[in-house]
Parts: sequence; structure tokens; C-alpha cells
Amino acid sequence: MNHGDHCNLLRPGIPAAGGTWGDFGAGSGAFTLALADLLGASASIIAIDQQASALRENEQALRRQFSAVSTHYIVADFTHPLELPPLDGLIMANSLHFHSHKEPILRQIMSYLKPGGQFILVEYNADTGNQWVPYPLSYPTWIKLAESVGLIGTHQLATYPSRFLREIYSAGSQRPEPLD
Repeated sequence: MNHGDHCNLLRPGIPAAGGTWGDFGAGSGAFTLALADLLGASASIIAIDQQASALRENEQALRRQFSAVSTHYIVADFTHPLELPPLDGLIMANSLHFHSHKEPILRQIMSYLKPGGQFILVEYNADTGNQWVPYPLSYPTWIKLAESVGLIGTHQLATYPSRFLREIYSAGSQRPEPLD
């Protein structure tokens, strides 16, 4: 996959330029770069990953390609509580499949979203993994899981062929607005 492919997976889930977004499991930055490209210079991105070395690569790539985008880096395990500003949107790209107990993680991560905030998942479209992708979740499984944690409006955004587990998909959901 290349930068254009990463952008194509996210683009349909980005309602407008700008805003404060989080990249949970950002790694060396493939999807952080795509976010920066799609959100533009008025955006603020928070990249979170456990590996400081991966975040350093992420930061270097962002400085080279999208230096006008405000980016903050947090070395942390996103399965634990974080101090974050309310987010307009977030992505989890190929990071949720490392965890077998997804519901509590998703409830925690959803709490960072503003009401109406966008949640974009990028994942392998399979329910059986391997040593590199231990706990993937197919799109039908994601629909059920998203609903169980209270996300609404879940819909598939895009797909991309994968030589590892057949296909990668992106899906968009929202944190609901409070009822009056």
C-alpha cells in the first residue's frame, strides 16, 4: 500500500478539513500522514503509540511532508486511560487486531470523542488471524462490536486487497449526540 491508498481508505470518513484528531496505534506514521494530508494545515493530530522509535519516524516523516500540521506525540499504551482533549475524530488503523478483549478498549477510546465525533477503523476483513495479526475482525463483526459499545451510523468506507488476509477495509462510525 502507498500513501494514496492510505488516503483513499480514510477520505470518505473525513467530513471536513481541520479539527483535532487522534491516531491510536500510529506507529511510524502511514495513516498519520494520510490524516495530515486530508485534514490540512488547520488540523491538530495526536499520534499515540507504545514504541518511541516508531513515533520518532512518524514525526520525521510529518515534518518533511506536512510541517504545517500541528502534531503531538504520546508514547503510551492506548488501552490505558490517557489525558487527551476532546477529539473531533480518531482512527485506529491496524491496531485493534492486537487485542483479544476489544470492548473495554473501545469504550475507553470512544470516551475521548466529542459527541458526533468520527471513529474510523481500518482492519483486515477476517475473523481468523495469524502470528502477525492475531485478532482481526471482519466488517460484519465490526458492525456488531461498534453497536455494542454505542457507536452509531457504522458504514463501510473503502476496501483494499491484501496479500496477507485477503482484504483491508475502512469503516466509519460516530459517537452519538446526547439526547435532550
